[in-house]
Amino acid sequence: MRKTIRHFQQMKDRGERIPMVTAYDYTSARLAEAAGLPILLVGDSLGMVMLGYESTVPVTLEEMIHHAKAVVRGTQVALVVVDMPFMTYHLSPEQALANCGRVMQQTGAQAVKIEGGARMAETVRRLTDNGIPVMGHIGLTPQSVNQFGGYRVQGRSLDAARQLLADAIALEEAGAFAIVLELVPAELAALVSKRVHVPTIGIGAGPGCDGQVQVWHDMLGLFEDFVPKHARRFGELGKAAREALTAYAAEVQAGSFPTEAHSVSMDAATWSALLAATDAGPAGEGMIAGADAASSEATVAIYGGNGKRRS
Repeated sequence: MRKTIRHFQQMKDRGERIPMVTAYDYTSARLAEAAGLPILLVGDSLGMVMLGYESTVPVTLEEMIHHAKAVVRGTQVALVVVDMPFMTYHLSPEQALANCGRVMQQTGAQAVKIEGGARMAETVRRLTDNGIPVMGHIGLTPQSVNQFGGYRVQGRSLDAARQLLADAIALEEAGAFAIVLELVPAELAALVSKRVHVPTIGIGAGPGCDGQVQVWHDMLGLFEDFVPKHARRFGELGKAAREALTAYAAEVQAGSFPTEAHSVSMDAATWSALLAATDAGPAGEGMIAGADAASSEATVAIYGGNGKRRS
């Protein structure tokens, strides 16, 4: 049975930490769920780690829907939350309701995430009143990177810290079921986590949050030349992939791959008829037709994946 937002409130109430990770496609979703992750975020960070954009700002609603559909197909238990991209919910609560409703209907996801604190409270209330679960996001909100002047820690001054706490309370009162705290001083994040009743999910916000979220590519070492300060590598898949690809290229060039074990063969009678017909020229067409009736076709699985595809 798929997790619901109540599950995560109960986890907070019991003092259980909530692990969350981003997922961007069918395969990553399957792996994350098999590892026991109860909640997956289809983050607009996909614009940077999957599509090569310089920030999350260029990500479109269509791109988020495309990736979210794949993540939902790869899960049966985990709650799937979809980031709403830049300027798809900012103009008015009505715009947010229309676009968030489209995401929920077209992807099958169970919740959306929007950036912004008290200024987004009216929008959060409108969404939740209409049955759309909302995860809030305050602190460093990457869609505002141009306004911030870079990816900077938020809430360090007294005024900024008081505003961040007020933002969290406003989101909770508006109906958000959880709140992401990104790049916030650890002491402040811990205070927010105690003051609000809904779960907080930290990224670069210290150990005092109710849960943590990490970006798939950061934690698995898929980018070998950069590790964000808030991330820890729990694997070195980039190195492993590079070594595997190097070995593959070398074996193809050496002629040692593929072998008979990776190949399929023709029916012996069909093969003999083909050779005879080829030697006989145009007069051999009748020989091929006769051999076709005696041949058989085997169905084989290709590409791995969900097992529904075939040759």
